[in-house]
Amino acid sequence: MSTALAPGFFARPVVQVAAELVGCVIDVDGVGGIIVETEAYDRTDPASHSFRGQTRRNASMFGPPAHAYVYRSYGLHWCLNVVCEPGSAVLIRAIEPRSGIDAMERRRGLSSPRLLCAGPGRLTQALGITDAHDGRAVGSAGFSILTATEPLAVIADRRIGITQAVDQPWRFLAAGSRFVSRPARPVIEVPTQSTAP
Repeated sequence: MSTALAPGFFARPVVQVAAELVGCVIDVDGVGGIIVETEAYDRTDPASHSFRGQTRRNASMFGPPAHAYVYRSYGLHWCLNVVCEPGSAVLIRAIEPRSGIDAMERRRGLSSPRLLCAGPGRLTQALGITDAHDGRAVGSAGFSILTATEPLAVIADRRIGITQAVDQPWRFLAAGSRFVSRPARPVIEVPTQSTAP
């Protein structure tokens, strides 16, 4: 049986939290599913919003753990993050829909389960997440993350859509899930330089 994650779960290094969130269940007013993809960002990371310090836009990222940090990406869609240690947060990239699927389909205007929540913008649209959720506590009414209902194998990969720290393996995925935004890339072996004459 799933139980709500305590705030202390999030008050830890962000990479650890990001990996352990895969398999957990997110629920927003009865709509949600199993988290199958996350990305970690912290204040020492050039790709993170917190890297250059606190601003009005990223203030929630410097707030207490277990609170939402919601921002608009490229002026197009909202992205949902959960704050860990101050200045660090986990981006929820994809979920496997399990509840409130009718509402998701209505909000997204499509009926393909695989595409309902495969990507951070799709996910927030399907769950009804907006800037009104920014700073909201996980565990508050209608917004919860629960312990995993089934064990999932988790794999790490490079993050998506960034231009700095691109080789950091801070994207975590449920192995074999068809609901992730993009499958893990194969390991590319770089050939060593020949020393033969």
